[in-house]
Amino acid sequence: MQEYIIQILKETIEQRNKLLNDAVLLGNIENIAQLLIQTFRQHNKVLFCGNGGSAADAQHLAAEFSNKFMKDRKSLDAEALHVNTSYLTAVANDYSYRDVYARLIEARGQEKDVLIALSTSGNSENIVEAVKMAKQKQMVVVGWTGQNAGNMDNYCDILIKVPSDNTARIQEMHITIGHIICQLVEAELF
Repeated sequence: MQEYIIQILKETIEQRNKLLNDAVLLGNIENIAQLLIQTFRQHNKVLFCGNGGSAADAQHLAAEFSNKFMKDRKSLDAEALHVNTSYLTAVANDYSYRDVYARLIEARGQEKDVLIALSTSGNSENIVEAVKMAKQKQMVVVGWTGQNAGNMDNYCDILIKVPSDNTARIQEMHITIGHIICQLVEAELF
């Protein structure tokens, strides 16, 4: 079993080394941090969406902004769109699960707000619909996917494409990248 543990850890380290050596990814991380700094300075908001583990990551990162990451500071306007289960189940029941995020973005999204959409495949129907609605609302759309960005590739202003097809490794990198961005934003704003 320890050999398997070592193999998993080596895969995780390999993913981090790929990030360290990918100028495009590093540039996109910097661009997202600068975008969020500007967004929060202009008193706009950041909305997150994802499914499953990506929903958990979306909620985690929204909390890092709206509460704090490493510094005691004022709250920033960030929210994961799936946290209202009554809304989520009502829309899924009355319309379709593919509409759960798009309808909330239609109601809450404003020009110059940011949507951060997490989908390891880039093809989750409800995430793609959310991204399309955010574009209609003139929001800035940031996508976090695996190496094949799927349908999200057509709609994102900035795209983080983790160079992997392994869902677990992609999600590990998404949270690592999210923490880096949180730290950069806090350092600049506070």
